Amino acid sequence: MEKPSNLLLKLARRLSENPDNQEKFLESLISPQSFHPCILWCQNKPDSLPFSVESPLNWQPQFIDRLELGEKPGKHPLHHQGYFYCLDFSSVFAASILLAIPQSVQLIFDMCAAPGGKSIFAWQALQPNLIICNEVIGKRLGMLISNLKRCHISPSIIVNRDSSIFAENIPLTCDLVLVDAPCTGQSLLAKGEKAPGCFHPTAINKSANRQKRIIANSAQLVAPQGYLAYMTCTYSPEENEQVGEWFLSRFPQFQPVKVPHLQDYQSHLTSIPCYRLFPEDRLGAGAFTVLFQNTDVGEQQELDMEVLNDLGIIQNI
Repeated sequence: MEKPSNLLLKLARRLSENPDNQEKFLESLISPQSFHPCILWCQNKPDSLPFSVESPLNWQPQFIDRLELGEKPGKHPLHHQGYFYCLDFSSVFAASILLAIPQSVQLIFDMCAAPGGKSIFAWQALQPNLIICNEVIGKRLGMLISNLKRCHISPSIIVNRDSSIFAENIPLTCDLVLVDAPCTGQSLLAKGEKAPGCFHPTAINKSANRQKRIIANSAQLVAPQGYLAYMTCTYSPEENEQVGEWFLSRFPQFQPVKVPHLQDYQSHLTSIPCYRLFPEDRLGAGAFTVLFQNTDVGEQQELDMEVLNDLGIIQNI
């Protein structure tokens, strides 16, 4: 195994006191291996599956299949026809906290939506009346629009504004707000990709501050008794558990929700019930996820479509 950097070594020791776990974590990033491909069915599965499928985990939704290594679902005609969406199983793990929401969800807002995987998962899992997908980075809008159209996620609305704009203009309107937060992307290394500077304290702190700003703005949208889901694809506690702790200290009306099916993955780095998938688990490159509920009692505000139109709808699907 190639020698890890001092910053990576330091992170491994913070994440686990067990030397064997540290070693496995480091090896998964320095000598990455392929993960099983994964697909999310957007339409009914065909009677005869076109792929070889792995045995599902006990909590895995019916609309998710993990495939055998070597399968190339993105090249199959059914993919182009919008029958399924290809995603990392880490995304399934993170988004699976939505399965713990007990009540019906009418309006979902995805604050950092591109390329669309979490939006599509939420749509399939919760069957809302409407999903609003926001992407602040203009060059990522094309991919988001393309994926939602191809997978027939309708009715859905695509917008392109800073989170603060929505906090000011449509507060207390949403049953569920998703924040798949921009992060340092450390898990890219487990896929054999590059993430320059991802372990540097300056990059981590900059990312954590941005995440706190986004989650604080997103909280304003959540209706009384509604939910806020926060997730990342990175490992640093500053971007994960510490964001959750900061959030609860600033927004005491929110409470973390236990997710029973992820109990075995509960983070030991905080007392908050939140969950981590590590690359050495061999399911996916890694993820952090936590679900909060707004415990306030009060009236949910009705979404004013004229206000949304004034903010600038990019695409109405």
